[in-house]
Amino acid sequence: MSLMRRWDPFWGLTRLRDEMDRMFDQFFQGVPALAPAEEARIPSVDLTEEADNIKLSAELPGVDKEHLEVQVMPDSVSIKGEMGEEAEKKEAGYLRRERRYGMFQRTVTMPVEVKPEEAKATFRDGLLEIVLPKSEAAKRRQPVKVPIQA
Repeated sequence: MSLMRRWDPFWGLTRLRDEMDRMFDQFFQGVPALAPAEEARIPSVDLTEEADNIKLSAELPGVDKEHLEVQVMPDSVSIKGEMGEEAEKKEAGYLRRERRYGMFQRTVTMPVEVKPEEAKATFRDGLLEIVLPKSEAAKRRQPVKVPIQA
């Protein structure tokens, strides 16, 4: 008796992706310096929409202002940087020193068009805040209430 299954044109691609994920997981398992979890330093981002502005906040602990770059386009914001962290512990008979460095980049798509030339950014205590004024076309966009008929 054969089972009938709905035809899925992407079934083969899904299976291929699963196999590739499994293969990469096995490869990186024994190489801690290359492990994706170690190198993935993607900053957490909050995006808030107000009447006239979009506010973006990013947590960037361990990043210096000199190693931070922000680029704004009408439809996206890119944050690039380099972070470094050092820890040293001296006890009787031993010295333990740890260093971690890495680069990161994150691009966030804006929900509406913004004015890149009027963007303002502040960076204080590891928190990057960017205020992005909306374009005039985005400000004029208002939701339209549609009457519901029975």
